[in-house]
Amino acid sequence: MNLDKYSLDEAFELISRGTSEIVGRSEIKEKLKQGKTLTIKVGFDPTAPDIHLGHTVILRKMKHFQDLGHTVIFLIGDFTGRIGDPSGKSKMRPQLTEDEILLNAKTYKTQVFKILDPEKTVVDFNSRWHAPMTFAEVLGLTSRYTLAQILERDDFSKRYKGGQPIAMMELLYPLVQAYDSVALKADIELGGTDQTFNLLVGRSIMKEYGLSPQAIITLPLLEGLDGVQKMSKSLGNYIGINESPKEIYGKAMSIPDALILKYMELVTDIPIKEIKEYEQAMADGDNPKKYKCILAYELVKLYHNEESAEFASEEFNTVFSSHGVPSDIKEVEFTLGDNILNIISVCMPDESRGHLKRLVEQGSVSIDNKKVSSINDKIETGGILKVGKRNFFKLLDI
Repeated sequence: MNLDKYSLDEAFELISRGTSEIVGRSEIKEKLKQGKTLTIKVGFDPTAPDIHLGHTVILRKMKHFQDLGHTVIFLIGDFTGRIGDPSGKSKMRPQLTEDEILLNAKTYKTQVFKILDPEKTVVDFNSRWHAPMTFAEVLGLTSRYTLAQILERDDFSKRYKGGQPIAMMELLYPLVQAYDSVALKADIELGGTDQTFNLLVGRSIMKEYGLSPQAIITLPLLEGLDGVQKMSKSLGNYIGINESPKEIYGKAMSIPDALILKYMELVTDIPIKEIKEYEQAMADGDNPKKYKCILAYELVKLYHNEESAEFASEEFNTVFSSHGVPSDIKEVEFTLGDNILNIISVCMPDESRGHLKRLVEQGSVSIDNKKVSSINDKIETGGILKVGKRNFFKLLDI
């Protein structure tokens, strides 16, 4: 452990930052006192390789351990990915092909090193030990846990009581994940709160194999921009770490005020002492927007640089505080008399027409600050088209 930079108390304070629960707290402290270099395991099933802020909660905790001098294993579940983690699912997940898994894993690796130190990160694949296992070894693994224990898991219990099918392969998933900890002799496993059951199975299975049980650290799930649902690309409530400075800044400014402090703690490097000062200032009547600006600036600085953060801040103030338009506004040619839905579909080709139609119906589309009332409105003149809160286009008639 890096005792030159951190005392034991400071080290544990960093480890504890933003966590939901620590099981085996005394075990971790004892190993830290002994100066042991800990093995930290985090498993990733490569099913959704586009990383957003929700994913970075765990990645940043991994970075904390790297800063403390411990060994962090980024475990790509190329074997378990063929099963699909049933956590929180009401039915069996579709299986991925080997090619899909390897492609997603490659994409993961190119993104995670925006956060993790590549020279200090061990990247491993759990097919390395699972693929060679004999059937006898698999049976030996299953003998170390009971069906009654497996059915204590909430989603399995609900499906079983509801008469919904549960494949034997799904029942094996927690055991397969647990065996990863045996193979790696993990000291600590990290996961979201939705992974608590699986992590505890790992702790139990390690004892069965005569190993010191891993401690587990769970981290909260990050709500998305809507402030309700877990951040997810499929729900559109996410901030991607590869997005432009303008997008990251603008999206961060749109989160509910109630999430400012949580985002600061979980996805930035802002010291806890400062976050508590911001909390008190808002409680005393300070405008939350001031602190949302700090959050947005920090996020852009993390995933781009300080210069980009300055520019994104100035751009946001120009567009939203001064009611101006962005300096890099895109010019789009259109045909006079065409309807608004066709025009905004050209401007935003990656969005579905259904989504764009809803934006018009919600009054979120305007030209020169005049709201468009219907998707069938004919556009007879150019101007500044605004779609949603952050998308601006200069319409040029042809």
